[in-house]
Amino acid sequence: MSAFSIPAPATAILERLEAAGHEAWAVGGCVRDSLLGLSPHDWDLCTSATPEEMAAAFGDWTVIPTGLRHGTLTVRLEKENWEVTTFRADGEYSDHRRPDQVRFVSRVEEDLSRRDFTVNAMAWHPRRGLRDPFGGAADLKKRILRAVGDPLRRFDEDALRILRGVRFAAWYGLAPEAGTAAAIHSCRGLLRRVAPERCMAELRRLLCAPGEQLGAVLREFWDVLGELPGLDFLWEMKGYDQQNPHHTLDLMEHTIAAVVSVPAREPLRLAALLHDGGKLRCRTVDGEGIAHYYGHPRESAKLAETALRRLRCENVLRRRVVDLVERHDLWAPPTLPTARRWLGKLGEEELRDLLALERGDTLGHAPDCQPPRLALLDQWEALLDMVLAEGDCFTMRDLAVNGDDLLAAGIPAGPEMGRILKRLLSEVQEGRLPNEKAALMASLPTDPPPAG
Repeated sequence: MSAFSIPAPATAILERLEAAGHEAWAVGGCVRDSLLGLSPHDWDLCTSATPEEMAAAFGDWTVIPTGLRHGTLTVRLEKENWEVTTFRADGEYSDHRRPDQVRFVSRVEEDLSRRDFTVNAMAWHPRRGLRDPFGGAADLKKRILRAVGDPLRRFDEDALRILRGVRFAAWYGLAPEAGTAAAIHSCRGLLRRVAPERCMAELRRLLCAPGEQLGAVLREFWDVLGELPGLDFLWEMKGYDQQNPHHTLDLMEHTIAAVVSVPAREPLRLAALLHDGGKLRCRTVDGEGIAHYYGHPRESAKLAETALRRLRCENVLRRRVVDLVERHDLWAPPTLPTARRWLGKLGEEELRDLLALERGDTLGHAPDCQPPRLALLDQWEALLDMVLAEGDCFTMRDLAVNGDDLLAAGIPAGPEMGRILKRLLSEVQEGRLPNEKAALMASLPTDPPPAG
């Protein structure tokens, strides 16, 4: 099949195994991606050989016993690692995540029968072509996501398959067939038994799917996300009338619009998902029946902090997302001093992310409210580009003087020096002083405080 372009080391492994009298195939995601015309991220290889037989067949190659219990060896070829696994059948899944035991089998069809979805239950060989006992290629062509066998059993075996199914639907534009979709909804409570970090990994991948496909999938499986640790407040968003002239969408639809409108990067997509969760706790209604949500960014940030901690999100990403959520809706006039201050406070990357989040949030507002907000964001972007292009001073390290200069002028090290440097930076940011050493030194106190 011309769609397949298997790497040379993977071909060498298949040939070595078959020369030793064993059957060997490429299986799973690499087959699916190849049929879609995509470049696989990795190639999973399976064989009828047991781990001991694999080790003997590979001879003088470097072999690492990475998962003998599950029949997996890692072969080191051309400075890359290649996993090879014995065909297997799984035993019972008492923890809804991993089989209690596995049994090695001799036929690839038996191995494929234990997999989650038909589009992942295909095998391919350079000479023998495609082995597709469950119709995965036809489902892929029709853009259907179908569980292998009974979907209720598949999800009961491994609950993470529920989230994987949602992710596959979003990434590949697959529509779950009726039985599989119903099972995803009915089994979603099993996700509570999955390790939070595994749920977080799937959520991150899901949210970076293409926007149009992601929106449809989030809408259909919003209840599934509400089962994840700390995200139960998502359930209340569906159908929640914001009762405000700035909004024509309910809170769930507004959130989905924001998610799909920001660039597909994890901090932004997570922040968009979480940015308005606090509205549910900040609602007030004025005398005209209009709802207001004063303080909702701070409340949303608290919910985001709790959820991301429960999902065991790493600290750097968690802090970035929470900061974006807390700062969203802080509309400031686009002036040079303001741009310099915000650049100094956040840095270019986070400030651009904040503007992108504001833009996505705006695109979820009522159509009549969007033009002035988008125009303001355009002004901000242009001003930010100008400040960066002109090399303006917006951080302490850009200042034309430093602590050594102040020491030479008789100002002792300590809190007072720090206050003076901050004042000088503020004066430069506001445009009241040029960022020139002579001008800055001339503005220093004439009678600096004594040391100590």
